[in-house]
Amino acid sequence: MDIFLEILKYLAPALLMLLLTYLMLSSFTENEENRRRYYLKKETQKQSLPIRMQAYERVTLFLERITPNSLLVRTPSKGLNAVEYQTLLLKTIRSEFEYNLSQQIYMSEDAWQMVVTAKSATVSIINKTASTMEPGSSGADLSKKILEHAMSLGTFPTKNAIHFLKTEAYKEF
Repeated sequence: MDIFLEILKYLAPALLMLLLTYLMLSSFTENEENRRRYYLKKETQKQSLPIRMQAYERVTLFLERITPNSLLVRTPSKGLNAVEYQTLLLKTIRSEFEYNLSQQIYMSEDAWQMVVTAKSATVSIINKTASTMEPGSSGADLSKKILEHAMSLGTFPTKNAIHFLKTEAYKEF
């Protein structure tokens, strides 16, 4: 029994030291791993922030370009009837949207959904306005009706989306 107590007297402190060393080393390695992840994330954010801001800029420009005031000025209706002009407007919106489609990767899901909703609302307004036109109406008549409809809305959906994007972009700073 004396031998057992003698062994236990030397073994207990050694086991305690082993346990403490293990706990300290595991805590140290965990802290080092967390620190490494933090710096890696910080570096990634430093590199991705300019790209994300550029995405917000491009999508804001897209929304400005499909706002009826801008869209109708940039897309002349000279010599086109209402149906041809409607087709041209929708094609312009679609091509602008497809050009900026990849920007959704750098935006939140809510922000991208606002962009898609604004685009759909613009297309819907053009289609609804075109459906009220008399057969044989000119593109200029359609243009006037679209502007009148846009003015009657007060705040156009693209402006709401731009406001949302600005708010979200400011949160990045």
